[in-house]
Amino acid sequence: MRTNRIAPLLAAAGLLATTVPLLSATGAAAADHRPAPPSWHRCAADRPASFECATIKVPLDYARPRGPSLDLAISRVRSEKPAERRGVLLLNPGGPGDPGLDLPLGILDVLPREVRDQYDLIGFDPRGVGASSPVGCGLSDAEQVVDRPYHPETFATDVAWARTVADKCREKAGAVLPYLTTRNTARDMDAIRSALGERKISYLGYSYGTYLGAVYTQLFPARTDRFVLDSGVDPHRVWRDAIRTWATEAEPAFARWTRWTAERDAEYHLGASPAAVSRTFWDLVARADRDPIEFHGEKLTGDTIRSARALFFSPARAAPLVAAVKAAADGTPPPASVPSLRDALAGARSAAGEPASDNGIAVFWSVICGDTDSWPRDPEQYRRDAVRDKAAYPLYGDFASNIKPCAFWQRPREAVTPMRTRANVLTVQNEWDSQTPLVSGQGLHRALKGSRMALALGGEGHGVYLADPDSCVTATVTGYLATGRLPAQDVSCRATTPPPGGRGAAPLPLLPAPDRF
Repeated sequence: MRTNRIAPLLAAAGLLATTVPLLSATGAAAADHRPAPPSWHRCAADRPASFECATIKVPLDYARPRGPSLDLAISRVRSEKPAERRGVLLLNPGGPGDPGLDLPLGILDVLPREVRDQYDLIGFDPRGVGASSPVGCGLSDAEQVVDRPYHPETFATDVAWARTVADKCREKAGAVLPYLTTRNTARDMDAIRSALGERKISYLGYSYGTYLGAVYTQLFPARTDRFVLDSGVDPHRVWRDAIRTWATEAEPAFARWTRWTAERDAEYHLGASPAAVSRTFWDLVARADRDPIEFHGEKLTGDTIRSARALFFSPARAAPLVAAVKAAADGTPPPASVPSLRDALAGARSAAGEPASDNGIAVFWSVICGDTDSWPRDPEQYRRDAVRDKAAYPLYGDFASNIKPCAFWQRPREAVTPMRTRANVLTVQNEWDSQTPLVSGQGLHRALKGSRMALALGGEGHGVYLADPDSCVTATVTGYLATGRLPAQDVSCRATTPPPGGRGAAPLPLLPAPDRF
């Protein structure tokens, strides 16, 4: 989903203590939902002195505030102009399961001055993640793989995998995982507000962070100030249908790619018509299924190639890669200028140097399984859906609909959050977003009555504001954060044509891995 990431942005390397106790002694601050004011200190000797960190206590279960508590790691970069300071701007990079402690430092140099001066920038690792009482399930590398294609002969293995992940998580951290939900993370955000002594909070959240922000607006509407929800998750699709949009919306993206590539047949030699390009691609998939293709030291199967569905949302990235794979199948080694498929799809975890642990994926499953009880419990339902969706959405349909650990997860402790309260927030979207496709962003906009949408028509990539400083919606978002005035109506503008190779040169890539939000 992204390339050329800034490692410190999401990894918080050197800051994430893996020995933080899972549960800590209960304090009076957690008991009344009012954490003590944080004791700030320099985050690390190799970080600027202005980048401060602290830890607050929050209840594991907000229904039992005097029960066990969790450590919540927070960070800040204060406004340099106290006279112009409005309050705090909380930040979330997406996930679920991704750390956000380094985000204030990561956006500091690209945040427009008129916004920067008004806020203390506040980062935090969500509960269970990174330095915030991290959890794990003891999963092997193979057990952490999310992308699993459907084949009749391997479905029993997929069911066993899903059951094993759920069982291991229940055994390793079953006392904690039921409380790692979006609703509780939103409550943690309000605990941060309280600890900082703020009456309201402003917020900039990406991808999964848009759903987290939306839930906050419903739980704490009177404490919601200026909220920007960038690359939206549709609250009415959480979470199985959100994953299935990766399949349904990959099809129009693929069709767009075939048209774009056919117009450049002299360069890529994949076909002079969209139909010819499509045939070339599917012939390549079938060929790789029969005889895996050697490509940058990796054996590519047809399933591996299909799993690259996110690339097709950016034709300028997909075409040279597919052409290189085809050439490799014909015996021509790929040029060094063309990345491996693994590198082209590299996610935040590998690119940012995240330790080889299952912390992120453990929290990912905890949230998407624990937020809603809409997951089927019958494995045969997943089989039927995978067969149907593989036929309807051949690029990725079976991956999206195949069985997940949620089939065997604990029942959620709370119902999904309804979107009933008016929320005067700004939603932001690229038209060609692979992880939160346009239909998802539009669903978020519709669900939040009173919201406005800023849409970059033709815009590619996941993450818009600051991730693409040249985006045509940047001025709209900056104006809202600086003044609090929403546009009178939805805003759409035409994005500039991305450079060859996609948006790899963007100074602030904020995108998750291809199997995350």
